[in-house]
Amino acid sequence: MNQLHIVGFAGSSSLPSRTKSLVETIVETTAQRSGARTTIYDLVDIHPSLGATLDPRQAPPDLVDLIDTITNADALVVGSPVYKGTYTGLFKHLFDLIDPKALKDKPVVLTATGGSERHALVVDHGLRPLFAFFSADILSTGIYATEPDFADYQPASANLKSRIERVVDELGWRLAAIRNADLVAQSA
Repeated sequence: MNQLHIVGFAGSSSLPSRTKSLVETIVETTAQRSGARTTIYDLVDIHPSLGATLDPRQAPPDLVDLIDTITNADALVVGSPVYKGTYTGLFKHLFDLIDPKALKDKPVVLTATGGSERHALVVDHGLRPLFAFFSADILSTGIYATEPDFADYQPASANLKSRIERVVDELGWRLAAIRNADLVAQSA
């Protein structure tokens, strides 16, 4: 059986990034508990080629690799900072380049970061519909965090840490189900 693969993608183009830190924390904590391997990207890794790509068949190699990594992952943890009430445009553009069937039934953790609590619904009213379009297996716990939830760009508040624990548990259960299904398929 192959080692499960969790991919994180943060739609932030700034460094350091609270969004990337949140995504990394969830991915790495889940991997430590499940034995999965990890890959984490953010817009800083690909934004010059992403913005210039309108057709995935004409994407440069770095973007093709990212799309392949996302679509072949066993689970995704995605996050975006909130700008003007929604996820970033380049975050959406990346997912516009992904085949609509490529994320079907794939477990996805949704996260977002913002400057105030007034944007907290972006997870449910922005990100959730986007991944529902793909028929992804969207975990019930989504995480929205604001600047006071972090210290030195790392998750710090008790409330945020509690939500991270909850979503890591949920993702761990999904990965265990995938592993068990693979074992059953191999023994058949």
